[in-house]
Amino acid sequence: MLPSTITRNVIFISHATPEDNDFTIWLASRLQAEGFEVWIDKQALVGGEKFWQEIDQVIRHKAVKFLLVYSENICYQKQRGILKNGVAKEISMAEGIATTNGLKDFMILLNVDGSEYNLFIGADTLNQVPFYENWAGGYSQLRKKFKKEGLEPTGSPVGDFSKWYEDEYVIHHGIENLHEIYYDCWWPIPELPESFFVYIFPNNVVASQVHQRSKYPTGKASNILASFYDTSEFEVEIDGQLERIPFTAKHEIKVSDVIARTVRLGFPGTRDVENYFRSLLQRTFHLIMKERHLHWYEMANMKQAYFFSAKSHPKIKFEYPHRATKAGKSKVIFGKHLSSFWHYALSAKPIITPQLAFGLKSHIVFTTDGVKLWDDKAKMHTARRRKGRLMFNEEWRDLLFAFLHALCQGGTTVNIMLNPTFELALKPWTNTYHSDFGYIEPKGQDRHDILAAEYEYQDREDIDPDEVANV
Repeated sequence: MLPSTITRNVIFISHATPEDNDFTIWLASRLQAEGFEVWIDKQALVGGEKFWQEIDQVIRHKAVKFLLVYSENICYQKQRGILKNGVAKEISMAEGIATTNGLKDFMILLNVDGSEYNLFIGADTLNQVPFYENWAGGYSQLRKKFKKEGLEPTGSPVGDFSKWYEDEYVIHHGIENLHEIYYDCWWPIPELPESFFVYIFPNNVVASQVHQRSKYPTGKASNILASFYDTSEFEVEIDGQLERIPFTAKHEIKVSDVIARTVRLGFPGTRDVENYFRSLLQRTFHLIMKERHLHWYEMANMKQAYFFSAKSHPKIKFEYPHRATKAGKSKVIFGKHLSSFWHYALSAKPIITPQLAFGLKSHIVFTTDGVKLWDDKAKMHTARRRKGRLMFNEEWRDLLFAFLHALCQGGTTVNIMLNPTFELALKPWTNTYHSDFGYIEPKGQDRHDILAAEYEYQDREDIDPDEVANV
């Protein structure tokens, strides 16, 4: 027995299965994330049978709104006027309940493909919200209608729909028992000189002259430089003349002490030494890129993302290590984007423990002509999110390794001299791991649909700033 007073607070979503599953899942997750109670046919989503008794009871007693995902997919073989049996039953039930209970605007049509307003008799007399141009825009319009009618979330902003989606809907793309090779984003530094040196100069101007003109990498903090170069004075070229520039003090620091975080008394202290060392490694990464004539995009937080111009490396060829087959891969690291260009870009931060490495982060940047960056940073930000977030694991991995191989300049390692006798040689691979478990990544293009709309919705919100890295 149902109580005589019934509270209607459920948003019922009717849709054609499986054609409109992606939109329905996106819409349900958005509504439930805001605290609405949502009902969709989860059994139908995963290929099961409809539970008509449950559907009847929800529409009859609990639904406050009946949302129909309105597209040509609701019609049998896409013939106007001939509705699929399941959709027709749900519409008929909703129309009857709305009439019996005097529910105004109970049924709302969500037009997702631009279909005409007469796919079935009476469709043109119902409220329709356009979603076909922009899912996020349509959702905003739907929420405004809810608010105007006083329909607000009744629960907390966290629901169980996302968990169900993870557990049931994508379970066939889950973990499998198979041997896999994985790569992380840490670019190992195999070896460094035994020591680096901290030099103190009379002032910032003198230190800057050495920092900018030194033959070897130097990290800088005010009037202090850090270098793997052991010298009694620096020799740099200024205005075409070689000049010897002395320093006022020098401290030798063992790299092993930095890694072990050995406590130091006096100057430079433990924290100072670590900061100088990070600065030196960051400068080393910068010079690797600069010596290969890469360009860089300076993000809002002063962090640099390095990229190849569209005039270099049309296609990079490389092979993955440890694979049974030695079939090579080819990858482009830039391409056309409308009338402009997109470029894969890379930023880095030094990692000291538990491993000496450069922590790499991938980006996408845009240029007008293959070199000149877009001036509009807001436009760049939005374009980076929209293109980059629709690229999945395999794509990012291939772009990263193509980029690192391009840095080899035809060789097998990425090299840079750290002092007159030590050359750093980095292999064009990040750390490699072997696993007995694997993930079968979906290949279908329809997986982009949910994410495309989700990121379009999120584009209105700012993201957390990237970490700051001084070069």
